[in-house]
Amino acid sequence: MNTNKGSLHFKEAVFILLLILAIIFTSLFVLKTEPHLALLNCIVIVCFLGLIKRHSWKELESGMVKGIQSGIQAIIILALIGVLIGAWMSSGTIPTVMVYALSMVNPTYLLITSLFSCMLISSLVGSSFTTVSTVGVALMGAGIAVGLPVEWVAGAIISGACFGDKMSPMSDTTNFASGVSSVEIFTHIRHMTKTTIPSIVITTIIFFILGRLAPIETASLSEMSNMITIIEKYVQISSLTLLSPLLVIILAIRQVPVIPALIIGISTAGVTAVGFQGITIGEFLTTLQYGTSYQIENEQVLNLMNRGGLQSMMWSISLILIAFAFGGLLDTLKVIPTLLNGMIERVQTKGQLILSTAASSFGVNVLTGEQYLSILIPGQSFKGLYDKMKIERKYMSRTLEDAGTLVNPLIPWGVSGAFFTQTLGVPVIAYLPFVFFLYLSPLFSILFGFISKRKTTA
Repeated sequence: MNTNKGSLHFKEAVFILLLILAIIFTSLFVLKTEPHLALLNCIVIVCFLGLIKRHSWKELESGMVKGIQSGIQAIIILALIGVLIGAWMSSGTIPTVMVYALSMVNPTYLLITSLFSCMLISSLVGSSFTTVSTVGVALMGAGIAVGLPVEWVAGAIISGACFGDKMSPMSDTTNFASGVSSVEIFTHIRHMTKTTIPSIVITTIIFFILGRLAPIETASLSEMSNMITIIEKYVQISSLTLLSPLLVIILAIRQVPVIPALIIGISTAGVTAVGFQGITIGEFLTTLQYGTSYQIENEQVLNLMNRGGLQSMMWSISLILIAFAFGGLLDTLKVIPTLLNGMIERVQTKGQLILSTAASSFGVNVLTGEQYLSILIPGQSFKGLYDKMKIERKYMSRTLEDAGTLVNPLIPWGVSGAFFTQTLGVPVIAYLPFVFFLYLSPLFSILFGFISKRKTTA
């Protein structure tokens, strides 16, 4: 390895990438460790390589601190969503949606219902996080109640939630991808339909088939009725409890920043919890910290009802802290720019360019766990090459969205992956095979890049 400070070569960057992937794969799939330890091991190894490259420890440490600073907003949002889930549990919001779902939805079509419900909500609010933490949690409870495999239900919920995160003009990532590419947002959205429509159609067909194949036994239906009775014993079920999430959805549609919107949701849930459910202010504040703690004999209902709280998000927050520190370390060593520059030099055709853009977004997601960087860094690196090759930038914006926004939930230490795992209680590795929409879209982007002519509309 070249030991001149700051002069990382392409082959050295590839070696570091392969080493990181080997450590992560071995840790997750062979040793069965948590992703935190996999990333910590990577930090240790990369720090050692950085010292060999004559970077000082102070430089490496400063890079990690800078990386963590860039993730503060994401950490605050995750913490507030944990608090919000606890607030909506104690106010009766999520239990009410659970009861409505269990009472009204045919178990055979619960997967399709979950997919379409989350598509609708996420398209309105433009946020997969808001969708999963509200209707997603309730639908997850309904799926568990009827005996569906949790990874199937999680796959349907996440696929639907990420549909709006990709396609809604209210979504921050949709606006970000179009902005980075200098493409008008509705041109960007229209162009994305070419990959979105076939992906969501195939996803719908698969979940319809899975729903028909799922063994829904009479005992499960009886247990579902019993669960409704138990929930109603501990929480007052009323449409009044839905006013708080309705307000949050309205605020999202009006493009109120996410942090103030979450704080308003928590505050209004507190009014409902104290004024309607009859809990004390002290009990409500304790719930915000630790989540609900209902004393329920039925273990299945107990697991559904005792959720949320600030502490429930600490697994995700600690993982994201490590991931952002790792991303800052890689930035200090210039690993990602070196990789991208090496790829750019080897691109000769439209198909290769789109494949390289998608691979870069995927790689940045793996290395940093941050979907905004997976859009920003490849976008800045490749847009000049799109202009040079006379390929419209809408192809780049679509690819960045497909391989950036949608890939992040597939990464255990990604901001979205960590959040979905903690909120739905299903590890990324478990739901990974069932989030069909998330990997069909980038595959269609790459496929169309190779089979379409340079200036076609594919």
